[in-house]
Amino acid sequence: MSLFKKFFGSTNDSSSEEEKDSAYNPFTAENTPIDELFTLNFKKNGGKFLYCENLTEVKTLFEDILTENDWYEIDVMCFEPKLYSLLDENKLNYTSVSNPKFLLASCESLIADEGSILFSSNQIKQHKPQDLPGNIIIVATTSQIKTTKSDAMSHITKHYNKNYPNNITTIKYFEKAKVEDFLSYGSSAKNLYLLLLEDL
Repeated sequence: MSLFKKFFGSTNDSSSEEEKDSAYNPFTAENTPIDELFTLNFKKNGGKFLYCENLTEVKTLFEDILTENDWYEIDVMCFEPKLYSLLDENKLNYTSVSNPKFLLASCESLIADEGSILFSSNQIKQHKPQDLPGNIIIVATTSQIKTTKSDAMSHITKHYNKNYPNNITTIKYFEKAKVEDFLSYGSSAKNLYLLLLEDL
């Protein structure tokens, strides 16, 4: 989506002014395209967003994340065979790990109105968010963006046709809150990278 590049490619002062204005005129699902709504709220929550036009870019940006954090020859948590090739190509261990440096996963949906990511047992088994590694790399697609959590749950109901996954949960906070309020109290902040692949 050229919209994503246009939105995140701007580094001039006007973009920072727009962010300040958004505090007074928050974007809502009614008047903002769903993709913009998600990325605004996701970044507001502290998430790191990387747009990918194809699978080659996914692999390249994944390697860039590894380089940036010096994540080589380490243990990684990953439960999805479709993602193993990314780890194999970079010689990262994901079998019998005891202290994983990060979680590599897909997700069920990206929730636009709160900038969160919805997981199930398909991605994280029975682990609770606080039991996951502090670093997470998500590979998702633009078609997974849903407006609300209710929309995401409806998608799960239709997609799995009664064979529903369990342990459905969202992660919303991607950096430690500067001032904790009752909404963020007890939440487990994660250092989260999102590799978003264009598929629409």
